[in-house]
Amino acid sequence: MKIALLSDIHANLQALEACLEHARAHGARQFALLGDLVGYGADPGPVLDRVMQLVAEGTPCVRGNHDAAAVAPPAVAENLGEQSAQWTHPRLNAQQLAFLSGLPLTARMGMDALLVHASADGPERWHYVADGNAAERSMAAATRMDPAIRYVFSGHVHEQALYFLTPTAKLMRFSPQPGVPVPVPPHRQWLAIVGSCGQPRDGDTRAMYALFDPDAATITFQRVPYDHMAAAAAVRAGGLPAFFADRLEKGR
Repeated sequence: MKIALLSDIHANLQALEACLEHARAHGARQFALLGDLVGYGADPGPVLDRVMQLVAEGTPCVRGNHDAAAVAPPAVAENLGEQSAQWTHPRLNAQQLAFLSGLPLTARMGMDALLVHASADGPERWHYVADGNAAERSMAAATRMDPAIRYVFSGHVHEQALYFLTPTAKLMRFSPQPGVPVPVPPHRQWLAIVGSCGQPRDGDTRAMYALFDPDAATITFQRVPYDHMAAAAAVRAGGLPAFFADRLEKGR
């Protein structure tokens, strides 16, 4: 059974549909969504309609910082992210806003996996897991929640990475190659950052997600081409800051 892990969709409908299609073609039968469903992109309503359908079918989903901001945007925007929240909020209906408001900060997937948008170490503080120290704190926090947790799946940093603890408790980072399954045996503890579906920032415009196979104990990081120029054009047409479109066009 393969589970597709998607994070940071950021209201990018083209990227979401491409990743869902790719995942199903590669054997995914279940999905998990790791937050930041909206923000930056031009299609928050259609993306949420698609996500809500998946959740109604049993897909676990957690809240990201942009989801929280879209529910209660600031009166005065001090940065581009807050401008995005102000733009997004009036384009969501009451049902969509209630859905975002009700999302949990963390969710369990099976007995041994934790889903969180940012770090398990204070999920509400949205810490970036951008280095080994932050990864170690997140993994330690997950263990404090429940020693049975062997896998932490997160997003937020818009890149892909895999961390694990050796038998001597030394933290190691692995740079995954797209499409190559990586063994992740449960006798070790793992933290996988699955990357951004809707706004990659590593210089590659292709959407990101990961396929987790708990039966085979493997994870496969994926890159998916999609019509990123159409997504960027929608951002410009919608009146969002041009910087968001530039990011989609350049992948950074």
